[in-house]
Amino acid sequence: MRKKPRQARSRATVEAILQAGARVLSDEGWAGFTTNKVADLAGVSIGSLYQYFPDKLSLVDAIRRRHLDDCIAVMRQSRTEGLSPVQFVANLVRAMIAAHSICPGLHRVLLDEAPSSDDYRNPNSEFEIEYIGYYAEAVATYRNRQPGESDRTAALIISDAIDGVIHNAARRGMLADPIVQSELIRLVSLYINDRGEAPGWPTSIRQKDTSEVSFTE
Repeated sequence: MRKKPRQARSRATVEAILQAGARVLSDEGWAGFTTNKVADLAGVSIGSLYQYFPDKLSLVDAIRRRHLDDCIAVMRQSRTEGLSPVQFVANLVRAMIAAHSICPGLHRVLLDEAPSSDDYRNPNSEFEIEYIGYYAEAVATYRNRQPGESDRTAALIISDAIDGVIHNAARRGMLADPIVQSELIRLVSLYINDRGEAPGWPTSIRQKDTSEVSFTE
């Protein structure tokens, strides 16, 4: 951001620009994203937009940060204390879907189309550490153990499952489909609570190559 807003009026202008930018990016994709369209939708002059964002890349970075902050805020409000796995996952999935329903195509465009800084893709970024750490902590909680490396791997799988289903549901116009929600909740809650104790499933599965595991024993 070129200039940080300090007064209430300036902050309102930046907020209007970010909301309009998210809407244009969600509806028209990166190919149709222009600062003129954003300024028109926000109800501000193009000069006012450039006071805060020197080009559309800086605007997209700000939109991305806002979207990621919204996702983290949802996670911080969805805690495990006193909840069964199903209750915890249901709260999380519904909140994530609600967050993505505001601009349904935004996250997909940010991931697949819009350019991004190297920091965004860095697995050691502040966002990624908190995002994956949150899931790893939930896995350890419901599997009754101290967090370990296998829980981080499980966290990556869970985050990819939730993100993938929600993003594809948004692309297909199915975010409000109750069956999509219930099946995603079922998928994640069963996995997050699994301790590798199901019949025929070796408890050492996490230490083995899956090609070595027999399911016919």
